[in-house]
Amino acid sequence: MDVRMSADYNYLFKYIIVGDAGVGKSCLLLQFTDKRFRAEHDMTIGVEFGHRICNIDDQRIKLQIWDTAGQEAFRSITRAYYRGATGALLVYDISRRASFEHLAQWLLDARQNAQPNMVIILIGNKSDLQKREVMYEEGAWFARQNGLFFLETSAKTGQNVESAFLDTARQIYENLQAGMYDLSSDAHGITVGMPQRPHANAQQRAANNMSSLQYACCGTG
Repeated sequence: MDVRMSADYNYLFKYIIVGDAGVGKSCLLLQFTDKRFRAEHDMTIGVEFGHRICNIDDQRIKLQIWDTAGQEAFRSITRAYYRGATGALLVYDISRRASFEHLAQWLLDARQNAQPNMVIILIGNKSDLQKREVMYEEGAWFARQNGLFFLETSAKTGQNVESAFLDTARQIYENLQAGMYDLSSDAHGITVGMPQRPHANAQQRAANNMSSLQYACCGTG
């Protein structure tokens, strides 16, 4: 059976979250999908994923979000997940300058391994911290120089977390409307769904609408 026949969304967009270990990638995902923050996290081992359905211009969009390990040992795994992704969150920690200095390599990896129309947003995370090593203006400058969208976020307080994911989805949808993606192929990270009719089982619809974090491996991060 074609999974699209029971899909409760118009489109599925695949995202990838990348950046150094410890910058808060998993916390951003958890805040977006479950509206909660967990201070203690083990490092992500391999890849984890979560999902959430949102509405963009009256279209139900399912965001399937892959959270990748930031350690060098897992870089080859991360590169494999760029393929087939239509959106990327490139994350650094405003309190750790080294994570900002490594952005150029992360961006190079993304552009070498992803499809050319991938939408990338630069995220300066942990904006709730008083002590910072990277100024807002530096992040904004890096984004301008590389044609990226930019936001500072706090996975702890939730500041700008919704915007980070939803603004990316909105830009992807605008690109989709402009005919920038070949929907006959899933290489662009977009799947066309078939929303259920209004009389569909209410319990099933409620279950499909829940934001839940699903784990693709045994580790958490």
